[in-house]
Amino acid sequence: MPAFQLSSTPFASRPGRLPRLLAAALLAAGGFAAGGFAASALPAAAQTPVKLVLNWKYEGPQAWFFLAQDRGYFKAEGLDVEIDQGEGSAASIPKVAAGAYQAGFGDVNALIDLSARRPADAPVAVYMLYNTPPFTLVVKKDSPIRTPADLEGKTIGGPANDGALKLFPAFARIAKVDAAKVNITNMAPNLREQMLSRGQIDAAFGYVTTVSFSAKAMGLDPAKDLRFIRYGDHGMDLYSNTVFFSRSFAKENPKAVQGFVKALNRAVKDVIADPDAGVAAVMKREPLLKRDVEKEKLLATLRNDMSHPEVARIGLGDIDLERMKRAIAIVAEANQLPRLPAPEEVFDRGFLPARAERPSGTQAGQP
Repeated sequence: MPAFQLSSTPFASRPGRLPRLLAAALLAAGGFAAGGFAASALPAAAQTPVKLVLNWKYEGPQAWFFLAQDRGYFKAEGLDVEIDQGEGSAASIPKVAAGAYQAGFGDVNALIDLSARRPADAPVAVYMLYNTPPFTLVVKKDSPIRTPADLEGKTIGGPANDGALKLFPAFARIAKVDAAKVNITNMAPNLREQMLSRGQIDAAFGYVTTVSFSAKAMGLDPAKDLRFIRYGDHGMDLYSNTVFFSRSFAKENPKAVQGFVKALNRAVKDVIADPDAGVAAVMKREPLLKRDVEKEKLLATLRNDMSHPEVARIGLGDIDLERMKRAIAIVAEANQLPRLPAPEEVFDRGFLPARAERPSGTQAGQP
C-alpha cells in the first residue's frame, strides 16, 4: 500500500471522523479566511502568561491578588497569572526590570529612583493601592528618641530591601537629620523586632502595619510598648506600593495589562465588601497562617495604607498628578537623582477602569 492513500470508506459511515479532520485542518491552516470560519472561533487554548512578584511573603493584605485568581477574574481577561512571594517592597522593581517577571507589586518610590537613572528599563505603575505613606521608624516606648534629630548617633536597623530604609536619605534631608551621623545595619526581616526589643538596635525601619503585627507575634503590644515616627508626619506625603508592569510588556500587550488591572480592581472591591473571602484565599496558599491575624492585618492595611482622602475624589487605583510631582521631587532631591521623571513616566493611568468602576473608599464591608 502506498505511504499515503485515501480510504474508499464514506465519511458518513465513520461517525466523528469528519469533525476531527476539520478541526485538525483548521488548526494547521489557521482557519478558513474565505469562509469566515477561523481557528479563533474554536475555544481558546492559550492565554497570555503573566508572572507577578509580590512585595512580601503571602499575607492578608495581598488577598485581592489571590481572589482574582481563584474567582477566575484573570482567566476571564485571557490571562494565565502566576503569583510568587516577594522579598521586600523595593526588591520587586529590579526583578521586573530584569525581565524575570512581567508584573510586580512594590514601592513606587524605588520605581521613581530607577526611572530617573535608567528610564528605558524602569517598569511603569498602573494601579496605586497604598496611597497613604506607611513608612516609619519605630522605637521602644521608653526610648530617648523622640524626634528625628534624636536619631543622630544612634543605630537603626532594617532589612536591606525595606522601603522605609530606602527612603531614609529623603527623610533625613527633609527632617534635617545628618544621615552621616546615623549608623544603619541590616538584618533578616524576622529578626528586626527581636533586635529592637533586646536593645541591639535603637530604632527600626519598617511599615507601620508590618512592624505592628510582627511585634504582636512576639507578645508585644504596639500601642503600649512601641512608638512610631512616621515619615508622613514629617513632610513626606508619598505614595507607596503600586502594581506595575515591565515597560516592554505593557507596550506589546496593552490589552493584557488593561485586563489584569480590571480583574484586580474587581477583586479589590470584593475584598472590601467581604474581607473574610479575601482572607480565605490567602489561607489556601499558606494554611499555617493564623486566620484572625491575617484578617486584622488586612483591615489595618485598608484603614492605614489605603485611606488617603483623595480616594473619594479620584477613586482607588489612580493618583493625583500634582501630589506625584511633589513626591518625585522629594525622592529626586534626597537621592540626588540625575533627573526628574514626569509623573506620566512613572504612572500610566491609561490602563485604569472607568472612575465609576473603582472604589471611592476602603471601609471594609462597604458594597
